[in-house]
Amino acid sequence: MASVGMARVWVMVVTGLATVGLVLVAVLADLNTAGQVASVVGAVVGLAAFLVTLFRSGGASGGGRRVRAGRGGVAAGGSITGSALGKDSKVTGPRTVPGRSPGRRGGDDVRAGRDGVATGGDITDSALGEGSER
Repeated sequence: MASVGMARVWVMVVTGLATVGLVLVAVLADLNTAGQVASVVGAVVGLAAFLVTLFRSGGASGGGRRVRAGRGGVAAGGSITGSALGKDSKVTGPRTVPGRSPGRRGGDDVRAGRDGVATGGDITDSALGEGSER
């Protein structure tokens, strides 16, 4: 946490110095030069912010749960309720009232193998498998 605090201090110092520098250019030179300098500084800062974001994420999208399924498999990051999964399966009749599900662990990956079914939560009120019916 100390490194995050130091990074914020450095960002504030650099931002303050850049602001003072741009004001000095605007006062001592002309507005045309100040506009050109501000454009270059803005481009450099935008590129730096992009690179910091890219390196912090490791090139991956988000740090959350990964959900993967093999060929013919079904994977869900949360709960599966009232679904028909599988060839010729169907849900018939009224939907049952969902119960209270226990808290799930948000960081676990979900992976279903070939023709498998996996979920990060509960599977309720569903028809699973070929020709199944609920």
